Amino acid sequence: QVQLVESGGGLVQAGGSLRLSCAASGRTFSSYAMGWFRQAPGKEREFVAAISWIGTTTYSGSVKGRFTISRDNGKNTVYLQMNSLKPEDTAVYYCAATGLRVAVKDYDYNYWGQGTQVTVSS
Repeated sequence: QVQLVESGGGLVQAGGSLRLSCAASGRTFSSYAMGWFRQAPGKEREFVAAISWIGTTTYSGSVKGRFTISRDNGKNTVYLQMNSLKPEDTAVYYCAATGLRVAVKDYDYNYWGQGTQVTVSS
């Protein structure tokens, strides 16, 4: 079992930055690929970024070049650094864990956090 707790969300102006954190329980964190997803009001949950257990990363086209996913296996934590934020980035952001090498589909993830709200004002 893996329990995930996100933090770092908040209100920021367009063009600003935020860093989300996701703390994981369990001693096998380093063996999981981790992902970030988001869900805006009235929209489906969408993939944002993922990182494999060895640090290989992949991003959605809408955030590539602005967001950076990273992980610290010693701290059982994955991060999402978000720069140049836009109002369309407003959503609840979720972190998730999967036993696959890496995944971009939400149905491939086994464990989910409760989410953290990110609001970007124009």
